[in-house]
Amino acid sequence: MEAIILAGGFGTRLKEMVIDVPKPMADINGKPFLKYLFDWLLNNGIDHLILAVGYKADVIQDYFSENYQGIHLSYSFEVEPLGTGGAIKKAYDKVKNKNRPVFVINGDTFFNVNLKEFYDFHNKQNNPFSIVVKKMFDFERYGSVKTNDNFVEDFIEKRYCKQGFINGGIYLMNSVCMGMMPKDEKFSFEKTFLEKYVKSVSFGAFKSDGYFIDIGIPVDYTKAKIELPFKI
Repeated sequence: MEAIILAGGFGTRLKEMVIDVPKPMADINGKPFLKYLFDWLLNNGIDHLILAVGYKADVIQDYFSENYQGIHLSYSFEVEPLGTGGAIKKAYDKVKNKNRPVFVINGDTFFNVNLKEFYDFHNKQNNPFSIVVKKMFDFERYGSVKTNDNFVEDFIEKRYCKQGFINGGIYLMNSVCMGMMPKDEKFSFEKTFLEKYVKSVSFGAFKSDGYFIDIGIPVDYTKAKIELPFKI
């Protein structure tokens, strides 16, 4: 199985805590955050990773090189930021088997999902695109995902929610999705694909209650240092 990891984040909100490295390389108890992601992906049967990198990409490449415990690592370099959509589109060129669904994973979140179960769910539903969602309570940092059974009905902008599902930052996409992307090099995956097609294309919603952490803000970055080593 193959996966694209979006690993080009600047870590702007962590700039006083994460210095001179891309956000996915933020230190978690002596190890970069990406290493925890890689260990989880290794345990879930991923054998080829494509890292969409930009800001200080050399830090990632110098640390991991082209192999991590048997996982082959490829790099998709952005000379300038392409947005999440542009990064995915460019990285997809390096996918080896385009006849199979490909995972797309945010490089600054850890969501302990069983990827084999997600993969089977996606194939059984025969959707071109599926997303992992997580139920949360009393949140306003994230937008919410409106679901109908095992399908996505809509994406709701950030606002306070007493309870609801959030986008867990793990996707499965078939090659047909690439034909739906704009011709632009730079674009937002969330705006130009997710929000644009959610009403016209069947999006699967795989619900998971696995451990979730997003290191994008200082309080959760600190929390990850305490919790993450015990969650893999």
